[in-house]
Amino acid sequence: MDNKLPVVVNALSGLINQFLEYLEIEKNCSKLTIRDYRHYLEIFNIWFTQNMPSMSIRNLDLATVRKYRVYLANRIDAKGMTLKRVTQNYYVIALRSLLRFLIKNDHPTLEPSKIELPKTESRSLKFLEREQIDRIVTSIDTSKEEGIRDRAIFELLFSTGLRVSELVSLNHNQINLDRREFGVVGKGGRARVVFVSDRAEEWVTRYLKERKDNFKPLFIRYSGKIIEENGGEKMRLTARSIERIVKKYVRVARLPVDATVHTLRHSFATDLLTNGADLRSVQEMLGHKNIATTQIYTHVTNKQLRDVHKSFHSGNK
Repeated sequence: MDNKLPVVVNALSGLINQFLEYLEIEKNCSKLTIRDYRHYLEIFNIWFTQNMPSMSIRNLDLATVRKYRVYLANRIDAKGMTLKRVTQNYYVIALRSLLRFLIKNDHPTLEPSKIELPKTESRSLKFLEREQIDRIVTSIDTSKEEGIRDRAIFELLFSTGLRVSELVSLNHNQINLDRREFGVVGKGGRARVVFVSDRAEEWVTRYLKERKDNFKPLFIRYSGKIIEENGGEKMRLTARSIERIVKKYVRVARLPVDATVHTLRHSFATDLLTNGADLRSVQEMLGHKNIATTQIYTHVTNKQLRDVHKSFHSGNK
């Protein structure tokens, strides 16, 4: 994303700000989601102001949207590359959401349903097999407290399917290790219960026993200055730090994939479904609003189809 965008203050800017406030207050969207929408819509505002100076948002039409999409298709990102089709769609999705908000609030404009999104190539679902998870966790040096922390992070991610934002926000008094479950609030303010496996409970317990501090965050950093104010809030690991930890051990384990925290979330869901869990239960554990989101896993985890293939395909012995 552009680090510095020219500031454009006009009537559309005010409408965009109202929409972002709506996302924050009424839709309870995360700060990350709001940041992304702000970026996408600021880009549209800049383009619209520069290229359609005599047009207001109430006069927006499909011909103008097509010109904007041509601009997006040729837009160069920070790495000097044109935007991928899926990224272009994010900009258009943000525009459609803004238009839907405007119409809902009696601002006449283009009907967003008229703007169609092109189909993008389906991306293969990336997940780790249990053997690969084991290779990662056994590659961690747990002779030091930092290594025990890293092992606890991996075990908890694979046990719960937490998003990275949900993991970093955890406090150590939030997890009931006796009941092996705890509550989290995920995307859109949706609360759910997640469950801690035997292995995750063992390593989180061991990590907390090693801790000699009284800091509130469950996972803390071990580099830099120790800051004790506000319950050690500034000692909390960031999402970027968690991603770096995951990538570090994927390299150490020499896995042939570029795994991320979200890969572990995919692995959690795939493991459950492969072993016979029903889709609705996995939807609940992942915190998906719609079951259609969870269904992306079914093409790699359909146990019934796998059993049919094993029983009837002539290539199986």
